[in-house]
Amino acid sequence: MVELKTDTSIDAMYAAGQVVGQALTAVQNAADVGVSLLELDEVAHGALRAAGAESPFLGYRPSFAPTPFPAVLCVSVNDAIVHGIPTGYRLRDGDLVSADFGAELGGWVGDSALSFIVGEPRPADVRMIETAERALAAAIEAAVVGNRIGDIAHAIGTICRAGGYGIPEGFGGHGIGRRMHEDPGVPNEGRPGRGFPLRHGMAIAIEPMLIAGGRDDYHAAPDGWTLRTNDGSRAAHVEHTVAITDSGPRILTAR
Repeated sequence: MVELKTDTSIDAMYAAGQVVGQALTAVQNAADVGVSLLELDEVAHGALRAAGAESPFLGYRPSFAPTPFPAVLCVSVNDAIVHGIPTGYRLRDGDLVSADFGAELGGWVGDSALSFIVGEPRPADVRMIETAERALAAAIEAAVVGNRIGDIAHAIGTICRAGGYGIPEGFGGHGIGRRMHEDPGVPNEGRPGRGFPLRHGMAIAIEPMLIAGGRDDYHAAPDGWTLRTNDGSRAAHVEHTVAITDSGPRILTAR
């Protein structure tokens, strides 16, 4: 069931989204050669404490997960696509990092992700991140009243496939509001004019995921959470929470 939010509720989601944006900016600023993933998680935790917000990630356990998620930040490095658990791994020069973070404030949730490079970048990584960001921007542009979920999915898939990238099968965005994952699902590939119609008051998380090697397959790491590319190629993940309004899409997690 898709819940339509009131304008007041969307404003409340924007407040939660600002916590998310500030936390991700702090995480990216703190990421440097030699910094551990656990230290980045603590940076994100500090942003929650400062805002008086809670984490929708910490303790979350969907049906596929063997254990509850143990952190407030998902941080996926190099061939990790999504859901990376922070560990004592220390960042190295040239690492590609995808950070995914959520915050719950006043009963409403924001969710966003960004990818960035630590130290000296590889041109191929820069190109992939730029493609992911273009796909996200095109998807947000398609998130207007009168369009359908398929128009968003098509915008993402068209840009990603044109760049030669794979799209992890079965993973994409989602509705969001009182809970982190709500209806409808928002695929990263699809046919225009198909799927759930977009209406004023919908709130969705749009999140392109790209695999550099061009394949769509992946596997779960031994921790049961981290998804890694099967071919060992690198991946990128970007995301914004967006409200569908009569005046156009409103990015609730802008940084």
